[in-house]
Amino acid sequence: MKKFATVGLGELLWDIFPEGRQLGGAPANFAYMTSLLGDEGIVASRVGSDDLGEAAKRQLERLGLNTSCIQLDATFRTGVVQVEVDAKGQATFQIAEPVAWDAFEWTPAWQALAQKADAVCFGSLAQRSPRSRQTIFSFLKTIRLETTRVFDVNLRQSFYSAQILADSAKHADIIKLNHDELPTLVELLGFPFHDEVSAAQWLLDTFRTKLVCITRGARGSLLVSEYAKDEHPGIRVQVADTVGSGDAFTAALVYHYLRRDSLATMNEAANRMGSWVASQTGATPAPDEARLESIRSASE
Repeated sequence: MKKFATVGLGELLWDIFPEGRQLGGAPANFAYMTSLLGDEGIVASRVGSDDLGEAAKRQLERLGLNTSCIQLDATFRTGVVQVEVDAKGQATFQIAEPVAWDAFEWTPAWQALAQKADAVCFGSLAQRSPRSRQTIFSFLKTIRLETTRVFDVNLRQSFYSAQILADSAKHADIIKLNHDELPTLVELLGFPFHDEVSAAQWLLDTFRTKLVCITRGARGSLLVSEYAKDEHPGIRVQVADTVGSGDAFTAALVYHYLRRDSLATMNEAANRMGSWVASQTGATPAPDEARLESIRSASE
């Protein structure tokens, strides 16, 4: 079976919880979950030449991920985020700046990676600095025509603007966001929000994207394409914390999208993956082969 090369492009950081630190950042979580499903998950990011940067590379290697596209920064420190989790498992984040992932460089290694990628997932957070933003767009302009581009909207603190969101949407085949982010996104871009379906339809028409994916937490998700839509009610689990569950959802969605599966199959697999990670502590649970096989073989 073909193994796809799937890139998580963006922030790599340490989430600092009250009980200790965990490696995080949507691109790394996404790449790890992709690799669990059997594709090649590659992280393209930047860390500081410091102890936390070394620890990040070691942790990625322990997780079985390729670290050849992790850049080292001599000036800025490795990214950290203070995380607080409430009684319901919902997390809030305080994100340090400036850090190494604000200083991406457009290197020969990243050019080669862009040429080899079958899919690239990028977000809005890593575009908060003009330098990293420019590098991300160089990457998106270098990939092959048939490469799938996934814009994972990530509205954190004040690290986004209408310009960043519009430019990113224009470069995306898939726009993925949660039900809280959707009204903010479309209203910033000039469309009055009435309901999820009309907002998704507007995004498809305006940005000529192929798929809009709206996650609804415990209430599942909605997928809308030009030709069809599919709703999933979600899968009930005992939530440990929600950190990384959205990235796991994206990984399973992209896995089945690359294999040209139906919206219903994508939605079922993505909800299985997201709910599993929500039931575990942290964003990178140890492999559970039976569960992973149920996600790979999900069907409508």
